[in-house]
Amino acid sequence: MNRTHDHSHRRLRHLLVGGGALVALSSAGALAFGAARISAEQASYSAPAAPGCVPSALNRSDALPGTSLAVSPLPDSYDASAHTQISLLGAPAADIGAISVTGSLSGHHGGSLRAYSQGDGASFAPSHPFEPDETITVRGRVRRGSHTSSFAFHFATAEQDPITYPPVAKPARDYHEMQHFHSAPSLRPPVLAVSTRSSAASPGDIFAAPYSGPGPNGPEIFSETGELIWFDPLSGETSATNLQVQQLDGRPVLTWWQGYIPPQGFGMGEEIIDNSAYRRIGTVHAGNGYKADLHDFHITARNTALLTVFNPISCNLSAVGGPAGGAVTDSVFQEIDIPTGLVRREWHSIDHVPLGDSYSNPEGSSDEWPFDYFHINSIDQLAGAAGTTLISARNTWALYELDSHTGRIGLRIGGRHSEVKQLSGAGTAFQHDATQLPDGTISIFDNGAVPKIHPTSRAIVVSLAPSAHTDTLVHDYEHSSPALSAGSQGNVQALADGNLFVGWGSQPYFSEYSPTGQVLYDAHMHGSYQSYRAYRFPWSATPAGRPSIAAGGPSGGPTTVYASWNGATEIASWRVFAGSSPSTLAPVAQAAKSGF
Repeated sequence: MNRTHDHSHRRLRHLLVGGGALVALSSAGALAFGAARISAEQASYSAPAAPGCVPSALNRSDALPGTSLAVSPLPDSYDASAHTQISLLGAPAADIGAISVTGSLSGHHGGSLRAYSQGDGASFAPSHPFEPDETITVRGRVRRGSHTSSFAFHFATAEQDPITYPPVAKPARDYHEMQHFHSAPSLRPPVLAVSTRSSAASPGDIFAAPYSGPGPNGPEIFSETGELIWFDPLSGETSATNLQVQQLDGRPVLTWWQGYIPPQGFGMGEEIIDNSAYRRIGTVHAGNGYKADLHDFHITARNTALLTVFNPISCNLSAVGGPAGGAVTDSVFQEIDIPTGLVRREWHSIDHVPLGDSYSNPEGSSDEWPFDYFHINSIDQLAGAAGTTLISARNTWALYELDSHTGRIGLRIGGRHSEVKQLSGAGTAFQHDATQLPDGTISIFDNGAVPKIHPTSRAIVVSLAPSAHTDTLVHDYEHSSPALSAGSQGNVQALADGNLFVGWGSQPYFSEYSPTGQVLYDAHMHGSYQSYRAYRFPWSATPAGRPSIAAGGPSGGPTTVYASWNGATEIASWRVFAGSSPSTLAPVAQAAKSGF
């Protein structure tokens, strides 16, 4: 549907949705990148007027009055996908019924009510998609004990902004940036140079996902000495990010994102789960017709997954100085029920945070370069803070504490409208990866660029005192040799012994610090490589595949045998067997493991 169609319908949609047509009736009747992207966003552009995308009132609750349900899409919102489910969270599926869903253009939608495996809700899955830019009315009933309540609410679907897939340029191949192995010539991982390695550093291996270099992209594990342990080279323009160890059903698993990274600086892909034999045991997809974004992914103890989504939609930006025929990238996060793939909850930044809170410029935004006003990059369900979720938004320079049940923002930390005073050194700019530490403080990777706001990037720990309305810097950690300014990406990981591990994002460095700031470990990849995040974890694995072997030597001379086993962590030595046939093999040599 183009932007000039059916103005009478759009007027009706604004009357219904913008006028606050939420109805809840009881039975009683009552979520490399940097400079190039930012420059492109400033290019001049004009286009026909786009629909509005901002609701008439921001930061509404997703809880339906008079019921136990929290719902998504958010009532009275304009940003839902035409492929959305209707998520109804807060009552067993058996207590939800009489669901009726009608589109103002597409008419009545049949479908099925599918229960969440956690037993606390269900999604209504329509039998066919909605139309873009139409109003959807949802009605139903929910029982609580002996009481039954009727409910009704409205939302509107957005016009999706198409994202193109230009080819990704690779740098000229450089032998010295990559490792090469006789036994596994297809791997070609980056070289990791270790410059500092203290005995006080934490045990564990280095987990990264290099891309943008001359070799293949892919998730990778290094030993602390810089030797390769495991690399999964991806084909073509597929990239990976965020490789880490998580727990699923009480067992350690490897998880990472992989997919396509468009020039606009987000991800369009899926979340991968492998076991300790590197066998694929799960793939988590974003719901509601979206692709999973690269920025964050967490497996929870309830067998759900939290993931980010970037959702470019058409939007009239004239109210904030942008084009009437513009587009905006809405930041989204979802909670996915892993066994069923259903969307339990979906949160959109446009429904809660004003476009004018951004430090990005909407002038010149276009279909190709949507106004990336928010740019969510981390989600953290706070331990010890029941029902609270902490998110970080790069382009508003702010952290937000959300009520996990209602989706409403309870506290803004930083940015244009901070509700706490950030004392000297506590303020951030274009930050990533806000995570609550066990003592209640918050670690943040403070990029400080692009454009450059701080001289260098840093990892910081802040202490929040909401009752005093203050945010205090506890520690900061900078990379002094060389000084680093990471225009994008980066993370901070709190280790079990109190040390902090820092991935420097677009600067290909990995560092570990003691709580007092002493550098205990430092390493870097050569050349043009980057890694969105980096972690340190203990890891033990036995690959399901076989070792790789190569042998050769001069004619008539000795034979050299090369062996590797991609991903194996327990090899101590290799033995070589030889013979005239498989049945007559006997050991002829043995050597301790040396490198990959």
